[in-house]
Amino acid sequence: MFKPGSLRAFLTAANPELARDPDRLVVFIDEGSLQATFASGLSFEYAYTLNLVFTDYAGHPDAIMAPLLIWIREHQSELLANPDNRNRITFEADVLANDAVDLSIKIPLTERVGVHPRSSGTGHDIQHYPEPPAEEVAAQPGHWQLWLQDELIAEWDAPGG
Repeated sequence: MFKPGSLRAFLTAANPELARDPDRLVVFIDEGSLQATFASGLSFEYAYTLNLVFTDYAGHPDAIMAPLLIWIREHQSELLANPDNRNRITFEADVLANDAVDLSIKIPLTERVGVHPRSSGTGHDIQHYPEPPAEEVAAQPGHWQLWLQDELIAEWDAPGG
């Protein structure tokens, strides 16, 4: 599975607090299932809930949520495009103090995997398919910065820029 590592790297790079201490983002894969059919071939799909846990987080939640939505638009766009899926991204927070929380965000994800016989006739190749491109690109290429009341809360470089 590639999406958990991709999202973790993206959020860690985008959020200054996480960039300083990336171990404060813990990633769990919950409720995983393997979806396959009896059709010829061995291709399948991983389906799981990704649980991101930000421990002792003192930054603004917008610095996590906005980059998260950018990543979702590219890697699991149907969560935003389909009105029936829009409430499937959930979160919980435990307030630790006036300036810190433990924040858990749950995101249902899928990853398609193709298993195809090798042209040589010996063995099989496994290919993890990218998501189909969204009709509308979420982020313009280039350097992004998020500001909240004159405070820089996140920044990253969007692909293509």
